[in-house]
Amino acid sequence: MVKKDIEIEVYGAEQICASCVNLPSSKDTCEWLEAALTRKFPEQSFRISYIDMYNPPEKLKQKSFAARMIEEDLFYPLVLIEDEIIAEGNVSLKKVVEAMERYGYKMQL
Repeated sequence: MVKKDIEIEVYGAEQICASCVNLPSSKDTCEWLEAALTRKFPEQSFRISYIDMYNPPEKLKQKSFAARMIEEDLFYPLVLIEDEIIAEGNVSLKKVVEAMERYGYKMQL
């Protein structure tokens, strides 16, 4: 059973990552992920948000992680669940689902 709604953050930028040229944009990835996870985990709530790494919100945690992404030249889109990097670059739905299951979410087939 889910103890609390998890927070999923998708970090990225308007410009597509140089290593990810043929992949969807970060924002498109966030929207796709939200739709897919809502279908796989119906009636199980979670929070998902898109964060532009070049224009992050004022929250210190998000600002500092965005700065880290730029400094360390991390691939994006990058999916963070409860402060753990789950995927970067070519996001795998399977990895995200597995991470959610570790937090008690039950996939509906």
